[in-house]
Amino acid sequence: METATKSQAIQGGEFLIRETPAQDVFIPEEFSEEQRMMAQATQDFIDKEITPNIARMDSMEPGFMPALLDKAGDLGLLGIAIPEAYGGMGMSFNTSMLIADVIGSAGSFSTAFGAHTGIGTLPILYYGTEEQKQKYLPKLATGEWKACYCLTEPDAGSDANSGKTKAVLSADGKFYDITGQKMWISNGGFADLFIVFAKVGDDKNLSAFIVEKSFGGITMNEEEKKLGIKGSSTRQVFFNDTKVPVENMLSERGNGFKIAVNILNIGRIKLGAGVIGGCKETVTNAVRYANERKQFGVAISSFGAIKQKLADMATKIYATESACYRAGQNIEDSIQSLIDSGMPEAAAKLKGVEQFAVECAMLKVHGSEVLDYCVDEGVQIYGGMGFSAEAPMERAYRDARISRIYEGTNEINRMLLVGMAIKRAMKGELNLLGPAMAVAKELMAVPDFSQKDMSGLFAKEKEVLQNLKKAVLMVAGKAAQDFGPKLNDEQEILMNIADMMIEVYAAESTLLRTEKLVDIKGEEPVKHQVAMAQLYLYMAVEKVQQKGKEAIISFAKGDEQKVMLMGLKRFTKADVYNVKELRRSIAEYLIEKNVYAF
Repeated sequence: METATKSQAIQGGEFLIRETPAQDVFIPEEFSEEQRMMAQATQDFIDKEITPNIARMDSMEPGFMPALLDKAGDLGLLGIAIPEAYGGMGMSFNTSMLIADVIGSAGSFSTAFGAHTGIGTLPILYYGTEEQKQKYLPKLATGEWKACYCLTEPDAGSDANSGKTKAVLSADGKFYDITGQKMWISNGGFADLFIVFAKVGDDKNLSAFIVEKSFGGITMNEEEKKLGIKGSSTRQVFFNDTKVPVENMLSERGNGFKIAVNILNIGRIKLGAGVIGGCKETVTNAVRYANERKQFGVAISSFGAIKQKLADMATKIYATESACYRAGQNIEDSIQSLIDSGMPEAAAKLKGVEQFAVECAMLKVHGSEVLDYCVDEGVQIYGGMGFSAEAPMERAYRDARISRIYEGTNEINRMLLVGMAIKRAMKGELNLLGPAMAVAKELMAVPDFSQKDMSGLFAKEKEVLQNLKKAVLMVAGKAAQDFGPKLNDEQEILMNIADMMIEVYAAESTLLRTEKLVDIKGEEPVKHQVAMAQLYLYMAVEKVQQKGKEAIISFAKGDEQKVMLMGLKRFTKADVYNVKELRRSIAEYLIEKNVYAF
């Protein structure tokens, strides 16, 4: 496999066929002093304005959430990604990821914040005319106006382009009259501005519009009664001949579906980062409770079963964080390269994210499922108190569940990411075919038993990773060959392949981050990170083996099946780690520090 270099930056999806040197990845330990100060200011805001007032927020005290957004706007948090020319701070993509990460511990506020700064603001930033940007972005950057995003309809959820909301051009050609129903609209109850998707005439694809509340013709149902994120406003919104000036169409007629897809790409990776703060807070609460809770005369943190939970939680968080900021920097580098080549900034930002749409979908799935895992184990560590609303785990458990649903369900994202990778390969944008064919030939060849140099740091682990990539290429390549376009109908197989890809990317990101940390600090100071990298690789090997086997026996038959299963066994062979000792070393460090300490 090739090695990615700075002069030939890695492209989206290429992690499967190219080896990335550790020095080329960005790790969160490299954030600048300015970025750390922004993160600390955000944490201070949460500690002062949100944590002491959780009950007020979750009870939906009138005006409380909009007031929080106002205060966030005063601190500049709503304008992180908005250029200074429009009243924002104009900070980097990874900085916006970092702020989303910190705000992830803020419960319902994180949903309101994400809806406003992401899907509510970015369509105008990336697709708006200069006049639209000048008119709306300064108000959104300060929080003077609050935004929401109106895409989902009762009969159009995952199939967003099937929406029935209509936009009819007036006889004088000055307005579009929009009529239709939208549901699950975050911030809907207090929004001043609505990004609305509707079809003009008999158009096949949606168009997008900027709709001000003052245009009229907008009514709403009462607030939804929800399982979690109870403090966020979620309404059904009805548009009844709402008159929208023609100049408020976003981009071109029929371009709405493209807008929705590209904005969701950004939302997905931001969600991947946006769960990290909540995960870390969950581990901190869990380890502190475990240190305080006594059973049989000792703290429950001394029990091996509790240590295993704490270690697995921390390891999965470390993996998500490693993968998110690796991809975030790749996106940032891609954007800058496109700008340097002469592409306008807004177009470059969209193209840069689109280039890594596969990674965006993977990180949305991985992050949301790590969050769900952490809060579930957090409840378990708390025991009976975990089920009580008097303790923090009950709220965390409920709030986490939505993450696997919005920004596209995890099932949809799994199928999308495999489809996107194969589509890019078919278009010649991603060379998966050659490596997949090479793996197929390797299956029929005599295995190479020659001794390899395993003396370098993580040499054995890197060899395992390369083989895991071969396992993915073997299964995905054969499935694509056998089914062709009909592979889209084989949802179970697509999801198996997606899980294999996700685990390889997360394991590699974790290993590369740790290798870079060792290069910077030495092995002893980061021995616990080394343990997490090895533990996560062990988990990844187990999952790739399981999902690969499920896929193979789903479509391969006879001798072909036997050969593929033998190949899978070869490609998932790894040295055995003493995972009990790895987990104990990680957990005992957490217990000593009494906080998530990585």
